[in-house]
Amino acid sequence: VQLAESGGGSVQSGESLKLSCVVSGISADTFRRSCTAWFRQSPVRERDYVATIVSGESIDYAQSVKGRFTISQDNANNILSLEMNNLKPEDTATYYCAVGAPSRCLERFRSNTGYSYWGQGTQVTVSS
Repeated sequence: VQLAESGGGSVQSGESLKLSCVVSGISADTFRRSCTAWFRQSPVRERDYVATIVSGESIDYAQSVKGRFTISQDNANNILSLEMNNLKPEDTATYYCAVGAPSRCLERFRSNTGYSYWGQGTQVTVSS
């Protein structure tokens, strides 16, 4: 299973970015039934949870991004997306997409231990 993120960049505070993650090596049905998520990590913090889609239906967000970020997925093409609006300097981080099997992630979808597969990350920098 391979995950490839794209869409990162440098923006000003208040601007928007959309991240994408193409997942290969699993079927569309497996992708739909999995937990798919975004995490982020800055040099001074551990890898933090951002948002997840559980089994293609339930959506959850970290409080820090709720109302500003929108997670979505294209089940036909195995693509996970994160639309980020009203970006703030504290959103600066490397963003990672992740996929986890339901048996592993349903009870811990906010933890990085719930996910088996990770992308290499894409950098987002927000300046004030």
